Amino acid sequence: MESAMTTRQKNEGEGNRTAARQYNKATTKFANSGKVEPAAQRAKKALDSAEGSDLRRAEKIGRDRRNSSRAR
Repeated sequence: MESAMTTRQKNEGEGNRTAARQYNKATTKFANSGKVEPAAQRAKKALDSAEGSDLRRAEKIGRDRRNSSRAR
């Protein structure tokens, strides 16, 4: 049995269609699960809590990195 580290993955070129399909399937499943509203409420409470400023700072860092990688 091969480990995950030694298993060869097919190079799909620009983008990874397999990963995109898996992501889309999981996202659709979550959206249809009825768990979105409770997750949104937990996120809102977290933003309104003491950790809110840390969460906003982390979001800004992520957005800044995303935007800088798009500029390349």
